[in-house]
Amino acid sequence: MATISRLHPGPGPAFAPGLAPLVLPLLLLAFAGGAAAQQRPETPPGPLGGFHLVASAGAFHDDNLFRIPGDRPAFDNQRSDWARYLIGGLLFDKAYGRQKVYLQGKVSSVKFDHFKQIDYNGKDMLGLLDWQLGNRLEGSLGASYAETLAPYTDIRTRERNLREHRRGHADGAWRMHPQWRLRVAAARDKYSYQIPIQQVNDRTEDALEAGLDFTPRSGSTAGVVVRRVKGRYPNPRSISGMLVNDDFTQDELKAKVHWNVTGASSVNVLAGYARRRHELLGQRDAKGFNGRVTASLNPRQKLRLNAAAWREFAAVESDLVSYSLNRGASAGASWDASAKVRVDASLSSERRRYQGGFLSALQGQARDRLRNAALGVTWSPRSTLQLNANYAHQRRSGAVFLGNGSFKANTFSVSASAQF
Repeated sequence: MATISRLHPGPGPAFAPGLAPLVLPLLLLAFAGGAAAQQRPETPPGPLGGFHLVASAGAFHDDNLFRIPGDRPAFDNQRSDWARYLIGGLLFDKAYGRQKVYLQGKVSSVKFDHFKQIDYNGKDMLGLLDWQLGNRLEGSLGASYAETLAPYTDIRTRERNLREHRRGHADGAWRMHPQWRLRVAAARDKYSYQIPIQQVNDRTEDALEAGLDFTPRSGSTAGVVVRRVKGRYPNPRSISGMLVNDDFTQDELKAKVHWNVTGASSVNVLAGYARRRHELLGQRDAKGFNGRVTASLNPRQKLRLNAAAWREFAAVESDLVSYSLNRGASAGASWDASAKVRVDASLSSERRRYQGGFLSALQGQARDRLRNAALGVTWSPRSTLQLNANYAHQRRSGAVFLGNGSFKANTFSVSASAQF
């Protein structure tokens, strides 16, 4: 079945997917500032073809849990904390002829040593159907729900910052000619936050997409994509006594290219023009080049390299601003040191130019830069068991105009994951 892109907002995770073990809790990506897209995960260890139990246990230490700037006092005069977590769940993966069904349900319990007020129980549910009718029609239908701890990167609070993300999507493709394919897709993402300071970021994003692809026998593809995203924020921000509505409409026209450069390398491009308009305070509007380029290279059987560059709009989980224009680049590597040991590493740098919120009222702009580095080792003594050790470093040069300051943070985690 040909792969059809899932609609999802944001620049994607801050770290390479290989650094996350099967059931590493989303909180680690959240603290790192990433935005994990709700898609089918990588194939877990062990045989599939039915129901399987998964379990994970681990611990992590973060030396700046709430991402407090270096010149600000810490909560309880302490920046660091240890946490322990347990995760259990059920996976189902089975093919019925040409139809493939994937179901996932996981629950987690996360306990902190000092900041016990942010202890939480998380949930992660996913259902996905990849369907195919005859030789010309194919697509997917899916829904997901995730409840986890949202990042503290852009807010200053010690409260438990739980976030719910509900997502549904449907897409389909019609191969109207051996070398031409027509695609359509729709998706809805709904975000809601527990604490009052974050509820100005409650939002629903509805996306519609249509595209046409040229698919030669080489396996490469080239096409065009038309996309519209409508965002609705039910809770206006109060900025200096002014209620600011963040509803927006974003229209995109982009080229979509998958190029198999060689048998061991490929390039993907989704880039073009985007225009973002707001219902109020038009000085927040933005337009211009918008897109992402990714490349992968496997110079040796045991070594995999990847790189990416992007210029994209993204939501900001702040009480002051609603979105930013992000420019960034990343690089990653995965090395099979032996038949049972894999080493993963990644670097990324992203500059965010803030828009919306009080900036629209003051007609100002602010910028910051986020840098991430990560290193992980995975040992698989058996096909159904993984042991992981990961280190992540994050640094921000803060936007003083926003008052969010500069910080550094280091996170170390260990975990064990099993599938039965």
